[in-house]
This record gives sequence, C-alpha cells and structure tokens, in this order.
Amino acid sequence: MGNVLKCSLLSLSLLIAVDAWGQIPNLAKCTRSANLLACVDPDGNAYSVNTVGSTLYLRGFEVAGKRYWAQTSSRYGQLTFFTGLASDGEAWVGYSRRVGWTTINRFSSSGGSSGKFTCSRITGC
Repeated sequence: MGNVLKCSLLSLSLLIAVDAWGQIPNLAKCTRSANLLACVDPDGNAYSVNTVGSTLYLRGFEVAGKRYWAQTSSRYGQLTFFTGLASDGEAWVGYSRRVGWTTINRFSSSGGSSGKFTCSRITGC
C-alpha cells in the first residue's frame, strides 16, 4: 500500500508540474553538451555559450536588429572582462566585479551607450 501511495503522489506531482509548465510564458528552447549551450527563443533569437577554462564565448543572432554578434568574457578572480562585436559594426567592452552576493557591472559601446547596474542573488538586477 505504501508504494501505491508513493506512486500516486508522484504521478499527481508530475501532472501538476506539467500543467504549471504549460502556463509558463514562452521560454527559449535549449540543448546542451559538456561545454556548449545553444538556445533559440520563440521570437527566433538564437545564442550559444561555449566555455573553455575561465573563458566564455557567446555567439548569437538578434532578430529585431537582424544582426549577428559575438562576445568573449574572461574571468580573473572576482573580475570578468568582456568584449563584443556585432555584424553592423557596433563594438562593446565592459566588466563585472563580484563583491559577496552582489555583482557590479559596467559597459560602454561604440553606439554611444554606457551604463552601470548592480545585481544581487536575492533581489536580482
């Protein structure tokens, strides 16, 4: 009887989880291997993330701007530096610095935008 109850509860929880999954807004569909993550969202935007040691290689396609882009990030202790280039010629640079559970981010681009924002594991960005 105990096993039947466990199986019933497990089946019920799976049904609830599947129902909840159906209510989640459209999320990106991703596939993953040991070092590579590749995703496509419902709008057609696509990106991939490849890790080699402490270096992260990002590649993507942005539907709205109809442009391809690439970004490389390198981590040195609590600092991560990144540089990127898009197919329309825009380039950007920036860094992220971890301080406890907070990340301080700065960036600037050749398109004239720059900024600073802070993210926390508790409150988000």
